[in-house]
Amino acid sequence: NVDQNFDHYDVECTFADGAKLFIYVRAMAGCRGEFASYAHGTKGAAVISTHMHTPAKCRIYKSHDFARANLTWAFPQPEPNPYQLEWDHLIDAIRNDTPFNEAKRGSEASLVTAMARRAVHTGQMVTYDEMLNCEEEFAHDVDRLTADSPAPVRAGTDGLYPAPQPGFLKDREY
Repeated sequence: NVDQNFDHYDVECTFADGAKLFIYVRAMAGCRGEFASYAHGTKGAAVISTHMHTPAKCRIYKSHDFARANLTWAFPQPEPNPYQLEWDHLIDAIRNDTPFNEAKRGSEASLVTAMARRAVHTGQMVTYDEMLNCEEEFAHDVDRLTADSPAPVRAGTDGLYPAPQPGFLKDREY
């Protein structure tokens, strides 16, 4: 592993309406890797995205078996690059003087990832409001970080880097 994150973990996100999102990660050397999102419901399943989200290759199946015979819909290929689409939408808004602001959506998406990280690293349930009011710095002195700064996380006197200890360190990552 190249950072302080675990090489495998799972997260359960519960939304206000009771909907759930389950995240499972395995990033271990020598193991099969996959970066994709799936949805399973009572009437079938869907591939939300594959291959690092671009191309997403979104598709819907009439069962939980992702066999071609069960395919009911697929986004036409080749699909546009989502990162290019973001730029296209921004430039279009500038040229046409129309409102375009994804700050709220972007900041909330980032907050949810921080919630998941904190939950994984502490072993505790983390709410939206708790994360908004969390005083722990995930990257100490990031406002003063430069290319010449020492690494934000450094090895201790024993030569080892700090690591999360879920269930033991419940109020901070490490």
